Amino acid sequence: MNKQPYPQIFFTDLDGTLLTTDKKITPATMDALGQWTEAGNKLALSSGRAIESVNHVRTTLGLDFPGMYLIGCNGSEIYDCDSNTVISRTALTFPQTALIMETARQQGVHCHTYTDTHIISPADTEELHYYRRGILTPVIICEDVLSALDKEPCKCIAIEIHEKEKLEHFRQTLLPLVKEEVSLLYSNDQYLEIFPGSSGKGSAIQKLCSLLNIPLSRTIAAGDEANDISMLQAAALGIAMSNAKNYVKQAANLITETDNDHDGLAPILLQYK
Repeated sequence: MNKQPYPQIFFTDLDGTLLTTDKKITPATMDALGQWTEAGNKLALSSGRAIESVNHVRTTLGLDFPGMYLIGCNGSEIYDCDSNTVISRTALTFPQTALIMETARQQGVHCHTYTDTHIISPADTEELHYYRRGILTPVIICEDVLSALDKEPCKCIAIEIHEKEKLEHFRQTLLPLVKEEVSLLYSNDQYLEIFPGSSGKGSAIQKLCSLLNIPLSRTIAAGDEANDISMLQAAALGIAMSNAKNYVKQAANLITETDNDHDGLAPILLQYK
């Protein structure tokens, strides 16, 4: 049992980290999560996905543990599963969203954003269909994306499935326009995450721990991509998957012995529970 005065809290990325390549959780990893939470510790699923999609993963895979939290849109939203409420939200402004979408349009890059319940895309593209292979959130196609938003969105995502250079050119064009007010980080080679500069997965660790009165010394985080780096750096123990990018591994305290398809996280959770 956990004999410390404060519980530990484990922040884990989903794709490429907690989930296998086919978006499942293996029995051994599920058992380790069960033992982790039974010891009195907390679990936070931290993803670039919108909260609606993270919650779909949670319910579909049976991740029904007490004291669970969902962190979506790269730290821009924090959701309390026990109370079914969003307890923290940071959004892009409408002018920032308009600039992002217009720059993407000019460069012929697919870019979409979100409401709480829908993907809002200016066009029905090959990239949108690629994205929705594993994301079941319904879509509204609307050329004037801002007219379909009921409030300022937490993030946009730019997608290019054929030419990484095209996506990188878009990122380089946008950087001087948004400066430090907006973060532009890859969640994989095809996806460029665009979210408030004051947000990020590392910022979400600090916010949630403050809300729960849990010291940062009691935090563990795991990830595999660039948008996970701030989370690994913010946690007391930052874990990079063996399948992570090399620059992610350099930001971590520990690298798993096996990858996300072979229970990479399970032995670490059992060791530190």
